Amino acid sequence: MSLGRLPEHEQHILDEIERSLRRDRRLNRLMRGRRTRRGPDLRRLAGRVARRAAPRGRTVALLAVVAVALMVTGLVTAAPWAIWTFAVVWPVVVFMGFRLLSRWSGDAGPPPDGR
Repeated sequence: MSLGRLPEHEQHILDEIERSLRRDRRLNRLMRGRRTRRGPDLRRLAGRVARRAAPRGRTVALLAVVAVALMVTGLVTAAPWAIWTFAVVWPVVVFMGFRLLSRWSGDAGPPPDGR
């Protein structure tokens, strides 16, 4: 790419493109709404996952059985892997269980499709 000025005909084409972009209202609205921060919007991603990943009874029951099996294994053998795996799985089971109970009680907020 040269460092000098563009030839006159190319400068004219570039000016026309810039003029048409300035007149594009949809593009202006999109550019105004852009975030200055780079990277994913974690709040929006967490909300999307929370809406779509509603726990099911079978899933919570299966994870609860796995957690109890890990707890018993950790108590009997005192194996660090079993204790740490239980420490990771148990909060997930509790969280999913509370969400499931909340959904069953009808206090889960708006439906996932936003209506």
